[in-house]
Amino acid sequence: MGIPRNGPGLKCLLGGVAVGVAFVCVFWSAMASTDQRPFCASCHLMQEAAVTHKMGTHADKACNDCHTPQNFLAKIPFKAGDGLRDFMANVSGKDLPYPASTRTRMTVNENCKSCHAQTNTKVASMASKTYCVDCHRNVAHMRFKPVSTRMVAYEQ
Repeated sequence: MGIPRNGPGLKCLLGGVAVGVAFVCVFWSAMASTDQRPFCASCHLMQEAAVTHKMGTHADKACNDCHTPQNFLAKIPFKAGDGLRDFMANVSGKDLPYPASTRTRMTVNENCKSCHAQTNTKVASMASKTYCVDCHRNVAHMRFKPVSTRMVAYEQ
């Protein structure tokens, strides 16, 4: 049996392909837009993180460039789980984000190492701490500093 050349079979095949392509495009677009800072900042829990990220040295990166796995298939369930957890905290009126899980901390750490691989080869102390943020805590979100005193590295 070959590909139908005309009639309802061809229309069904082309219609199915069109619906499939549209679904993939919408899904891909939704994944990309929900990676960005404006989407993350739409929850009151993440507003301070969004402000401090915007002022930080990684402001040109999307939130999920650091906070989710880079592998697209691994990213989908990871993002769904963390997003649901954050959404539930947001609608329940929680004022502060949950502390990062070990899974999230490991993901962020792997993303740090991946982007900064060239730098890491020259740093002897890389193995001295478990996570990059153990030493570089203020890089992405400048935590524990009053907003009025925060500066990005190139402004100093």
